[in-house]
Amino acid sequence: MTDKERSCEEFSRLLEIIDKLRQNCPWDMQQTNESLRKLTIEETYELADAVLSGDDDGIRKELGDLMLHIVFYAKIGSEKNLFTMTDVLKGINEKLIYRHPHVFGKVEVADAAEVEKNWEHLKIKETNGYKPVLSGVPLSLPAVVKANRIQEKVRGVGFDWEDRTQVWDKVLEELSELKVEAENKDRERIESELGDLLFSIINASRLYDIDPEAALEKTNRKFIRRFNYLEQETMVKGKSLHDMSLDEMNEIWEKAKKYD
Repeated sequence: MTDKERSCEEFSRLLEIIDKLRQNCPWDMQQTNESLRKLTIEETYELADAVLSGDDDGIRKELGDLMLHIVFYAKIGSEKNLFTMTDVLKGINEKLIYRHPHVFGKVEVADAAEVEKNWEHLKIKETNGYKPVLSGVPLSLPAVVKANRIQEKVRGVGFDWEDRTQVWDKVLEELSELKVEAENKDRERIESELGDLLFSIINASRLYDIDPEAALEKTNRKFIRRFNYLEQETMVKGKSLHDMSLDEMNEIWEKAKKYD
């Protein structure tokens, strides 16, 4: 038996397990799309954590949890006579074939950027008419992820910098405007300009092929490691952070950098 055949066998087994759980488990019987939603989001973040940690076994486990959720939603859909797992799979299969004419058809592309551009054009054609470019960006996405996705979307229709180095002038412009509003102490304007600055920095990260969410999370983890070191060293000295001066803390902080 090939790996693909074993995968199909295990997938079929999962479908049977979900059927049985929906019929016999009190907890599973009570679940709805709404109750599963927050759990799905949690599982997605757990997968993201495993990816950032380079935990391959964790990725495997979290993919299984997400697969469970996908099958669960499909089961609920079939109970409502709306769609089945077969419909879900058929839909994504047909979408992938349609949006990859350079693989399954005779279209030729030069690079990945051209693939993305064609992808956006094909999405609009699927609606048999006009569809707003940004209509597919989920409103509930975290702000950093949403900003990055917005920028990727508009790039697909050609709305982007001609040269990525041009973005730095925009970053400096937004920073300057933020400093002016900060000096004016206008809270509403400060918030607006800070948002513009963050948007421009996220734009820069995209242009340099850096995931801003991943970059920020790495900095978060680095800060946590350093601060934990600072806290532990302070306890070893028999002191409290509350009783230390900023200079004393910075001295230990600099030592913590050596362990990054």
